[in-house]
Amino acid sequence: MEPRVIYEDNHLLVVEKPVNMPTQADSSGDRDLLTRMKDYLKKKYEKPGNVYLGLVHRLDRPVGGVLVLAKTSKAAGRLSEQVREDRFRKIYLAVVHGSLREGRQLTHYLLKNTVKNQVSVVPEGTAGAKKAVLEYEPLETKGNLSLVKIRLHTGRSHQIRVQMAAIGHPLYGDQKYGKQVNRSGQQLALWAVEVGFIHPVSREPVSFRSLPPKDFPWTEFDITV
Repeated sequence: MEPRVIYEDNHLLVVEKPVNMPTQADSSGDRDLLTRMKDYLKKKYEKPGNVYLGLVHRLDRPVGGVLVLAKTSKAAGRLSEQVREDRFRKIYLAVVHGSLREGRQLTHYLLKNTVKNQVSVVPEGTAGAKKAVLEYEPLETKGNLSLVKIRLHTGRSHQIRVQMAAIGHPLYGDQKYGKQVNRSGQQLALWAVEVGFIHPVSREPVSFRSLPPKDFPWTEFDITV
């Protein structure tokens, strides 16, 4: 699938990232979203040479949904500042195993093994560990699966997957952090549904949304975001 353009102006390019597409070039050599969108701008505006397009935030390869790119370095800098100061709202939907009764905030310290590309929860103070904070709200439960709404306050690698697994509710389809309840070949049920921030030039609040695909397990729930 190709990325879908949700919104574009002189400063921003907001797209829907397909699942299983790298956000930027990696060791797989697979064509990535950033390169595709640079090509899109180059062709659309008939630009010679390189095209500037800045990554404001990232989505893990198996995660789809709304993603913001900056068309100017000024916009990239101002948006990155909002991300650092937790003024850039990032909302996800996830389907997790088990029944969740009430929402809460989770705080963990995460350490990434770059060789295995795997993240672990470790004690506070562990060398190299980074603080990870999110809030989740249960929306609906069907059988042994629950739909949850998640707001990220930090942007750590695999954060949602690791933190939900740490409290005993791994994501549907997550073979890395929920092997005991997931089968090989299932698609990870995690989708970036909304971003909200202050426009870097107009200074007006803006938000953009994207709904999960109409596939299992998403179709088990009444999704209105």
